[in-house]
Amino acid sequence: MKNVVIKRSKNRKKTVEARFVKDDLIIYLPDNINKSDEEKWINKMIKWGENHKRKKELDKNTQLFMRSQKLNKKYFNGELDFSIKFVSNQKTRFGSCSIRKRSIRISDRLAKMPQWVLDYVIIHELAHIVYPNHSNKFWEKVNQYKYAERARGYLIAMGMLSEDR
Repeated sequence: MKNVVIKRSKNRKKTVEARFVKDDLIIYLPDNINKSDEEKWINKMIKWGENHKRKKELDKNTQLFMRSQKLNKKYFNGELDFSIKFVSNQKTRFGSCSIRKRSIRISDRLAKMPQWVLDYVIIHELAHIVYPNHSNKFWEKVNQYKYAERARGYLIAMGMLSEDR
């Protein structure tokens, strides 16, 4: 993000909006907004813009898809059909799987973690395509990954996973 441009409008009564125009973040504010609300909204929109840019960069990187296909082949005989992408709005979980859509969403927080931790979360979500629960069969599949216990321990040590999972 090169510049942050603030545009005020008399026609805008309550809504705040932000969008990118090329590399500039344009923030649209009501003309009558008070100073403290203005500062709050500007900071919030700048944070949104940073998250948006980071996610776009992660999405450009095809390594997540290639890695997930490699794990699909190794642990599921390459039989699973799915889409996978990083997301920036998962704050309480590392991944999610929509079984119906066969889409996996991985928290962008994992992009900076060791590869074996990311692999564990990918395998966990892939297993949900086959077992849409946390049954014994599900855990048997996930635990085929040789670093499963280590990855769970890592996430617990980082304060990011409860011990009862």
